[in-house]
Amino acid sequence: MKALKLPIALLLAIVMFSSCSTDSMNDELNSVSSDVVIPQSKGIEVEILNLINQHREDLGLNPLQPMELIKSQTYSHNDYMIEKNQVSHDYFYQRKNFLTSNTGASSVAENVAYGYPTAEAVVNAWLNSEGHRANIEGDYTHFEVSADTNEAGHLYYTNIFIKK
Repeated sequence: MKALKLPIALLLAIVMFSSCSTDSMNDELNSVSSDVVIPQSKGIEVEILNLINQHREDLGLNPLQPMELIKSQTYSHNDYMIEKNQVSHDYFYQRKNFLTSNTGASSVAENVAYGYPTAEAVVNAWLNSEGHRANIEGDYTHFEVSADTNEAGHLYYTNIFIKK
């Protein structure tokens, strides 16, 4: 019986090592970054960006510039939250690493929200939250937002900030 265990263990080890190569993981990551989806901005999204920039300018801060690669990440995260039917920062570090690698960002922050019916309502909610407000007022240069509706008609929001 012991003589049979060693060949089986070796066979399992070979199968496991051959299916977990870092080259294939890198290939998968490269294919993900080349398949970036950047949707057209909706009216509510433009309004959110304008409200955030107005708030920043009222404080004497620089206005932030939109960036398509950020939009790709806000959009995909909203899809994820809608699919899971919950607000979350799940996989934030993947979005952060993608943006750091592809934009040269030195810092990345994220706000998420759910259920607010208007741009003004969601921005006010973020401004009334210390952590979200810190992101809005932070030392960033670029930003984007996605607002998407689930089947029940509730809005999900993802807002990402980067500093280049």
